Formats: sequence, structure tokens, C-alpha cells
Amino acid sequence: MLNVALSDTVFKQLRDFIYEKSGIYVADTKKYLVEKKLLARLEEKNLKSYEDYLSLLRFSGNGDELAKLYDAITTNETYFFREPQQLTVCVDTIIPQIIEQKKSRDIKIWSAASSTGEEAYTLVMMLLEKRSCSRIEVLGSDISNEVIEAAKKAVYGSYAVRSVPPPYLAKYFRSNGWTHELDIAVKSMARFMNINLIDPARMRAVQGMDLIFCRNVLIYFDDKAKQKVVSLLYDSLRPGGFLVIGSAESLHSVTRAFKPVVFNKVVVYQRV
Repeated sequence: MLNVALSDTVFKQLRDFIYEKSGIYVADTKKYLVEKKLLARLEEKNLKSYEDYLSLLRFSGNGDELAKLYDAITTNETYFFREPQQLTVCVDTIIPQIIEQKKSRDIKIWSAASSTGEEAYTLVMMLLEKRSCSRIEVLGSDISNEVIEAAKKAVYGSYAVRSVPPPYLAKYFRSNGWTHELDIAVKSMARFMNINLIDPARMRAVQGMDLIFCRNVLIYFDDKAKQKVVSLLYDSLRPGGFLVIGSAESLHSVTRAFKPVVFNKVVVYQRV
């Protein structure tokens, strides 16, 4: 195993590079995590220092190593039915309101920074149970190719499904005690793609969304990057559409473009 240290100077250069490419700000307190996680990349690429790795990132033209960097630095903590009160409000209240607005039962939802797909698939299952939509189109996106591939496979461990209600688990999963494979009918209603949330070209590919979930994501951005991401999300929503962020997050100091709306003590943001 390599025995090399990440100097403060190179860490700051790496941090600036990550911020420039993704908008993700890596705090000083995360230096040891960056050092630990990127060590495997140095070993695989047969590099002798983190400075050599930074040079590889800067001058590699195919983007593959950049994708590996995102896989290493992003946190993919998620599970099914996370923050259930928000989910219930969206399915029981917001989506019926959207259907009434549109005079259409076709619904388009985007799970931004969807990690391994639990949020996207939770929404599909809940809407299938509700039977209020004639067509459900759910997009999941992430900056990490690794988690996108895992989302497409849709095979989960016990931790990911620990909050799934037993009727859902019995109906929509094939379980063997160790793994839980999602039913193909649910998988077929969600698609996944790599989208960098600060990349205008990639973001403009997503248009006309009725509902966007971007929960517990903005905490990784500084104020400037938050404003850019939220502006691009605004453009991806159709007029009257809704943005859902984490229950502990707020757009108060980020933008005035959205109207905060409260449903059953849950705050969401509407494009007007």
C-alpha cells in the first residue's frame, strides 16, 4: 500500500478543482476523507503522489477519471421511504393538484441526486398504489456513474429497505433474506442518467417537470453554487410545478423565484 500524504496545498488545489467541476464544496474538515478515498485511485493508476493525480484529472480528456473522482467524494446515504411526511404530502395532495392544473393524469417527476434510486422507486410505488396517474415518468439523476448503475440493477440490502412498509415489501420486491430485488414493473417506470447539477447543458436536457425532488443536496454547495443549481432547477419545472428540498433545508437566503407553500406542515416551493 502507498504511504503518501495529501499536503494542504494540493488538497486546496483538489478542492478548487472539484468545486469548479461540480459545485461541491469540500470543507477543510473533510481533508482526511479525501486523502483516504483517493488513495485507491493513486494505487490503481500507479501514481506516486496526489499531485500526480491532480495532473491526471486536469489533463485527462475522456472524463473517465473525473467520474471516478465523483464516485469517491460523493456520499450516497439513502433508503426507501426517507422523510415519509414529505412523500405522503406529494402523493396525496400535490400531485392531485398538479393533475387538476394540467387537466392531465400524466405526471413527470425528477429525483435529482438520486443516488442508488431509492427515492425515485419509492415515488413510483406510492403512485402505483394511489392509481391517480395514467402515465408515470420518473427520472433519477446523479453525478456518480457507479450509483446510477446500482440504481438500474435495483437490488438492495436490508438497510435500504428497513423503512419499507411490509405490504410494499411483499408486493414489489423479491427477497431472499439477504437481498431485495425490485419488481421489473417498478423498474420500468424510472430511468436514470448522469447529470451534473451545475452543468447548464445537461440541466437543459430536462424540461417540463411537474415535480422535482432535490432533498439534502444543497448542503454540499456554497451560496453561489446553490443559486446556480436552484435557478437551473427552476428552468426545468413547468409553470406551477413544485420543488421539494430536505425538511431541514430552506431557499430563504437562496432565491425569491419560488413561492413557499405549506401543505400539512410540509414546506414546498412552487414555480409561479
